[in-house]
Amino acid sequence: MSMNTFGHLFRFTTWGESHGPALGATIDGCPPNVPIDASMIQQWLNKRRPGLNKNTTQRQEADEVEILSGVFEGVTTGTPIQLMIRNTDQRSKDYGDIANTFRPGHADITYHQKYGVRDYRGGGRSSARETAARVAAGGVAREAIAAIAPNVQIKGYMTQMGAKQIDRAKVDWDEIDRNDFFCPDADAAAEWNDYLAWLRKDDHNSVGAIIEVVARGVPAGIGAPVYSKLDTDLAAAMMSINAVKGVEIGEGMNAAALTGRENADEIFMGNDGQPVYSSNHAGGILGGISTGQDVVVRFAVKPTSSILSPRKSIRMDGSPMEVVTKGRHDPCVGIRAVPVGEAMMACVILDHLLLDRGQTGGVRGKIG
Repeated sequence: MSMNTFGHLFRFTTWGESHGPALGATIDGCPPNVPIDASMIQQWLNKRRPGLNKNTTQRQEADEVEILSGVFEGVTTGTPIQLMIRNTDQRSKDYGDIANTFRPGHADITYHQKYGVRDYRGGGRSSARETAARVAAGGVAREAIAAIAPNVQIKGYMTQMGAKQIDRAKVDWDEIDRNDFFCPDADAAAEWNDYLAWLRKDDHNSVGAIIEVVARGVPAGIGAPVYSKLDTDLAAAMMSINAVKGVEIGEGMNAAALTGRENADEIFMGNDGQPVYSSNHAGGILGGISTGQDVVVRFAVKPTSSILSPRKSIRMDGSPMEVVTKGRHDPCVGIRAVPVGEAMMACVILDHLLLDRGQTGGVRGKIG
């Protein structure tokens, strides 16, 4: 079992390595007649690609996507869609010194322990480079969502870098694409810029982050009880992203500090005859099924383990050594994790829209 496939009805399999000739995704289950071309996918890849600004890795990859199958005369055919992204700026020589060494904080040691062999060039399959394929798959999912549920909007942003948090009172979705950090708080973004510059240039260090992804306009009633809950699949989707160490839905861990009266989202009838809620501690999901409110997911990414500061480790033969990781790396991997989180949200939402269409045909229980 290779475990490189995600999804139920809308399924994608990613393939390729960080320093191989190419990587990509094979998508199965996309509905037919969805308008799509490479530029529709490329706009999302451009948000994730390396070398965009001084605050991300300086590896220069265009991340140009090629559609090899599954699209004819500008629409999907319902057959498998093959997407490919060529690697063009690998510097495998940067990793020659660690061919027989395990880098602290990396998957080198666990890949070796499991498989007995590993691709040390940038981490192979464990590299965050793999996420480019996810973003490409997410681009297809967004177009299919636009055809099925056009009111759905998906937006991701950073809410915290290290110990530095945004001011929720200053959140402005229009600000997200105006700075290097996908940050909805302009003042926080300016502070983060100075902090990350010091961390990268002077401290030779890295830092973690928290990303929030919101899906607005998700219809009530998608998701399935018990083992295919919408929040179950969202948690799995976000946890599968490289460097993610924690996932929250709605109030998340903070729900443990609330009382029942505080946590319960009271329900009223709106003027349009639809239920409205006093709050959204549930993150738009109850019993694994969407409520019609914003679906809210947060995930935490650890600091980039590739740093110039020496760290103690061992070689393949068990002898001790100090490791300094060379190469071009993100000082805060959370920045480029934002479009990855958006892509995984899109894939899960589309998957559950299709599952619901297959099970209920869109029929809903009446209220009022």
